[in-house]
Amino acid sequence: MNKFKILSIAFLATVTVAQAQDINQAKKAIDAEKYESAKSTLKSIIKSNPSEGFAFFLLGNVYLEQKVADSAKISYQNGLSAKDAANFNYIGLGQLDLNKGDVVAAKAKFELAKKDMRRKDFEEYVYIAKAYMNTSKPDYKNAIATLDNAKEKFGQEPQVLLTYGDAFYGDKNQNDAYASYRNAYQADNTLIRAKMQLGVLLKGAKAYTEAVAAYNEVIAINPSYGPVYRELAETYYYWANNVPGRFDQYIKEALSFYEKYMTMTDYSLASRMRHADFLILAGDYKALEIEANKMKELDKVNPRILRYLGYSAYKNGNPDLAIKSITDFIAAGTNEIIGLDHLYIGLSKISKGTSADGTSVDPVLFNAGLEDIRQAVIVDSTMTIHLGEVGKGLYENRLYKQAAAVLEIATSNNESKSFLYDNYYLGNAIYFDNAGSGVVKDMEALKKADKAFGNVITASPDTQDVYLSRARTNSLMENDEAMIMYYQQYIDIVTKKGAEEMAKPTVKSKMIECYNTMAAGYANFDKVKAKEFFAKTLAIDPTNNYAIQSLKTLK
Repeated sequence: MNKFKILSIAFLATVTVAQAQDINQAKKAIDAEKYESAKSTLKSIIKSNPSEGFAFFLLGNVYLEQKVADSAKISYQNGLSAKDAANFNYIGLGQLDLNKGDVVAAKAKFELAKKDMRRKDFEEYVYIAKAYMNTSKPDYKNAIATLDNAKEKFGQEPQVLLTYGDAFYGDKNQNDAYASYRNAYQADNTLIRAKMQLGVLLKGAKAYTEAVAAYNEVIAINPSYGPVYRELAETYYYWANNVPGRFDQYIKEALSFYEKYMTMTDYSLASRMRHADFLILAGDYKALEIEANKMKELDKVNPRILRYLGYSAYKNGNPDLAIKSITDFIAAGTNEIIGLDHLYIGLSKISKGTSADGTSVDPVLFNAGLEDIRQAVIVDSTMTIHLGEVGKGLYENRLYKQAAAVLEIATSNNESKSFLYDNYYLGNAIYFDNAGSGVVKDMEALKKADKAFGNVITASPDTQDVYLSRARTNSLMENDEAMIMYYQQYIDIVTKKGAEEMAKPTVKSKMIECYNTMAAGYANFDKVKAKEFFAKTLAIDPTNNYAIQSLKTLK
């Protein structure tokens, strides 16, 4: 009997050790972003030992990472009934509360998770801090405050230090983040993520060369660590956007590293969706279309796939499919609708309604598209960055009224990087829409043009041609005083730049326009001044017929 007891105890100890190894294997898979592998391991643990509450918790976390909240909730709730470590599942349920914005309920669950902690326990603090950071609206202050509870006794634990690093980084405290990551790696040199995060800090500081060097150090230690290739991809993406001259080269590098990341993790639907999100960032819509159709083969009913199909269809010249796909995605009602969804529906409608040669538009489709674009900007003001090129395209096809309508929305966000560029084209679009012979002038629109040119002048007062455009606009409004003032400001800027600038044929032509139009304005109330400015025209072009004839009339 005693021998049997000894054997039983030995067997249980072996099982416990094996399960601990399996849990550690799952943790490593999660850290390496091999989520399908982690799920498989955790489900196996739960099946063989339903009393392992921590396995339910980690499985729920994987589901949350893959944005499958319903499955995460079920896993957490099932984990509450487990015999061991059930308390961690309150942390998962608390994160779900945070995602819904219910902070009070979340904190109550976090307290339940900590209720029966022993003196040697600290992981609860780590995972509560992660819950605060991984929620849809991260709260880094509360994450740091949570970790502070473990600092006195467990401040040198590698996982505590790593999580501190994440919290400080999110809170924009670079120095403390660096120290935490460095100390975490020094405390446990198998904690490769901590070393990788040192490169992430450099990426955030736009030190891209140094960031790549830091990632290469990680690869030298562990070339199979997938997340480092994702970080390389993201670094080259940001680098491409900060060095326009090397955009194509760096985007190619970014896409190559993301493909490497995929081979190091898995090709599950969730991973493909992360890949699709990156392809949207990188602007590779041909690859996105291929990826979306592969995802469709894996799961024909997942509505997020419709988003990717819609985006790629718009960018690849299939507006009908784009409108249908994104409309169906929104109608599914199971995902958060973002500004880009409305934007691409709107742009698809405008594209569908535009003639093949680009010179005419269907007003019904155009106006419907415009409403979707307005909704996009209401949802996310940064969507204005996509509108400048659309407006410019309409402008270049002489669809001035339609260009102005798009550019007016583009200029509603004064934080946009293209704000000045968009204002300049908005003003000119309105001007040319009102400048034709026999056109009934829209005075309210012309006031908007004048304001748009004013925005450009305020931010960039040496942009000489904008004064010409503003003068012409005020001429259409028959505001001679303002027209004369802006033409004179153009003359002053050009004169200040010197003889070389004034000798340019295009500048000479514009100076003649200034002098002739100013003279015509002065003719209404100061004939002496009018003669003076017509004489200035003749000094540049002695054969200018308009000036010659006008002087005869004034005499």
